[in-house]
Amino acid sequence: MSQSPVVKPEIPSGTFIDNRYIIQKLLGQGGLGRTYLAFDTRRFNEPCVLKEFAPTGSGESALEKCRNLFKREAKILHQLQHPQIPQFLACFEGDGRLFLVQEFVDGKTYSALLRERQKMGQVFSESEVIQWLTNLLPILEYIHTHNIIHRDISPDNIMLPKGKELPVLIDFGVGKQIADLNEATRASQTSFVGKMSLVGKVGYAPREQISLGLCSPSSDLYALGVTAIVLLTGRDPSWLMDQYSLEWRWDQFVRVSNPFAQLLTKLLADTPRHRYQNSREVLADLARLGVAQGAAQLPPQPQAQNENLPPTLVNYEFLPAATNRPFQNQHPEVNFSSYPSQPPFEIPQQFPQVQSQSKSYQSQYPTPQSQAQLYQPQSSLNPAFLERCQQELAYHIGPIASLLVEETLAEHPDASPYQFVELLAKEIPDSQEAFAFRQRLFS
Repeated sequence: MSQSPVVKPEIPSGTFIDNRYIIQKLLGQGGLGRTYLAFDTRRFNEPCVLKEFAPTGSGESALEKCRNLFKREAKILHQLQHPQIPQFLACFEGDGRLFLVQEFVDGKTYSALLRERQKMGQVFSESEVIQWLTNLLPILEYIHTHNIIHRDISPDNIMLPKGKELPVLIDFGVGKQIADLNEATRASQTSFVGKMSLVGKVGYAPREQISLGLCSPSSDLYALGVTAIVLLTGRDPSWLMDQYSLEWRWDQFVRVSNPFAQLLTKLLADTPRHRYQNSREVLADLARLGVAQGAAQLPPQPQAQNENLPPTLVNYEFLPAATNRPFQNQHPEVNFSSYPSQPPFEIPQQFPQVQSQSKSYQSQYPTPQSQAQLYQPQSSLNPAFLERCQQELAYHIGPIASLLVEETLAEHPDASPYQFVELLAKEIPDSQEAFAFRQRLFS
């Protein structure tokens, strides 16, 4: 007979944690745990944020998965070094709780800043929001090139530190990943896609994220666009969208210049392939507005030393490995026919591609001189060929393509290029699109 999960009590002020951190006060709490302001006694009593995750998943197996996921994601975030991202200092476990230590940002969220303006009958101006976007987009470019999708951009998760001009992006979703895993332990595999729809804030997260749990850099850009129109209008997203057509109607509440309106419209496109695909594209259009001159410099592309970073925060990994293919057969509750007939998803070239992590990828893919040659068994496939396969497959089924390419390669390491493409084509629900996928790869 299973026992009910025990909810850990709040840690009292003055408690000494891990022989290092002194709890000062509770900053906030939610279903996964609490956030505390603490002093680090080994850093001259420097203030820091202690995030406590006390997952209530049933069974030691679920808790162990939570621990491993928590530590892996904390390690990813700890490696990020950006002045507009709070530094992740440490993580540890004690008394059945998981703790993450983070740099303390002394400032206000943009939700709080907007409320202050509304009390005076004001909102953010067009020029302010343009500059705000210009200051935030380099952060997104930085995390996306490090294979991390934030997944929860909103006014609550962007702060302005006291005495500073540049905003800071907070809350990278480690807890939300654990929430997804906890929900998975209580649900059958066939209903798990529905559980993943909890990822992201309703109103800010795009449709593919809310409905299917799929994320890409364009998903973050969509949420950034929603946050921008909220700052411009002072209204909740539910007020800015037509409840019947589900089309944005934010332009009924605020007047902006036509070029900026077009930029916002592209950020807010419902179909991912119609959106901006990366932050550089948005910054380029902002510069053309003539207002964003002197924008913050983008960080350089990650060098070789960053290539060993763990996988992205995108939650594809929670799909059961033995049952997620073919995806549409295992999850009949997902109505693929409700999506546009044209390919609804697309990944930019900057998005992480299939990496040559296996030594078996070393041999060169021969130039196809004849159709018969494509059928000859290969001991390995060229990484460039695998990358192209992922790009083309993603055009038809979205970001989950990377997972399918990796799994197909692992299950059929000796497949020829032709056989490999045939295996991938079976993952595309629409037969016409599957035919087009084959044609593009062998044209």
